[in-house]
Amino acid sequence: MAAKKKTEPRTWLFKSEPDVFSIDDLQKAPKQTTSWEGVRNYQARNLLRDEVKVGDRVLFYHSRTEPIGVAGVAEVVREAYPDPFQFEAGHKYEDPKSKPEAPTWVTVDIRFVERFDEVVPLATLKATKGLEQMMVTQRGSRLSIQPVRPAGPAPPRASIFPPPISVAARRTIVPPDPPPPVCPPLPPLDG
Repeated sequence: MAAKKKTEPRTWLFKSEPDVFSIDDLQKAPKQTTSWEGVRNYQARNLLRDEVKVGDRVLFYHSRTEPIGVAGVAEVVREAYPDPFQFEAGHKYEDPKSKPEAPTWVTVDIRFVERFDEVVPLATLKATKGLEQMMVTQRGSRLSIQPVRPAGPAPPRASIFPPPISVAARRTIVPPDPPPPVCPPLPPLDG
């Protein structure tokens, strides 16, 4: 049997309205972990189901607020499983067409890693050289789950976050270029 090829963790952008669920709510959650339920867009569902993996990083993006932007970092700690709320009668995420034997919707679990002192605004992301292809910077991009960079080689390093934002946050978006190392590696995330 062939050994499974280990892939590098990917980075995703998950959007949430902070009055519904914010990075602060995630930090206060039991074990600083929650399920990312309620995704009801097929393209976002497919990303959760097929591509988001344990160990992937998540940029926690606050939408429909001022300023909109990245508020912190989380990590995927459980891969896709059926969203239980699709079967709960009367719940806002109920889907009467979805059946337990063939669930339509999935969720993943994420754990808090870091809250930024200040939100990194969308305007900063748009103005940062090297992030022109980032989905969130594109006009009309409303998908709630987005890849930040494709699997495979990282793009050239970009300076996205000003010094008050952590080095770990900068590496989450665009990891260091190969030699010489610019920053020490991220410490392991123990839960």
